[in-house]
Amino acid sequence: MLLGKKLTIVMPAYNAAKTLEQTYNEIPFDIVDEVILVDDCSKDETLEVAKKLGIKHIIKHDRNKGYGGNQKTCYNKALELGSDIVIMLHPDYQYTPKLIHSMAYLIANGVYEVVLGSRILGRGALKGGMPRYKYIFNRLLTMFQNILMRQKLSEYHTGYRAFSRKVLESVNYMSNSDDFVFDNQMLAQIFYKGFEIAEITCPTKYFEEASSINFRRSVKYGLGVVATSIKYFLAKNKIYRDKIFD
Repeated sequence: MLLGKKLTIVMPAYNAAKTLEQTYNEIPFDIVDEVILVDDCSKDETLEVAKKLGIKHIIKHDRNKGYGGNQKTCYNKALELGSDIVIMLHPDYQYTPKLIHSMAYLIANGVYEVVLGSRILGRGALKGGMPRYKYIFNRLLTMFQNILMRQKLSEYHTGYRAFSRKVLESVNYMSNSDDFVFDNQMLAQIFYKGFEIAEITCPTKYFEEASSINFRRSVKYGLGVVATSIKYFLAKNKIYRDKIFD
């Protein structure tokens, strides 16, 4: 427990056998109560490694539901377990578990309801191996979204996220895409509900085993981000409200 609040780590996994153990071993179990791993029909030994590590809550999809679909299962299970704080940690070791303390305490102390680990704060994104085209896309999309959504995030595209139970129960994440744009839709929903989001600097690590989408899927994601921002703008200005904001 952390200040009397139950802290759960959710790990949306797909082909993470090579990095799962390293990631799991750095989780700070002095404050973490539960770990949930959802295996999205991996083609490697992710499930076997998870069982070997003794992860208590393992869910295996019988078909690949996509990154967003995986998160839906993660959050549903976390809420079912009575979690007060939920942190998504990718099992590919791209984000360090050593930031869990910092992210969790901001929520446990009631300072913020949502915390993001930003790869853009500071100057380590390119040094950490982020492909240059992804860095450029990141900056352009973030600028576009900040203008349209009237916010000041350093990036909307990190996968390192911490939420309070209140947030997860307030937004309609089940109506979001099952693809990668799920992340962006969820942030739009959170801002639409009036929550503020904190950011902390997160080291960037890109390496062969780390998961990453290719150029084609990056373009598809980018178009989804633009569409989400426009839908947010329309909803906020009471012109048209998409179902994700219900």
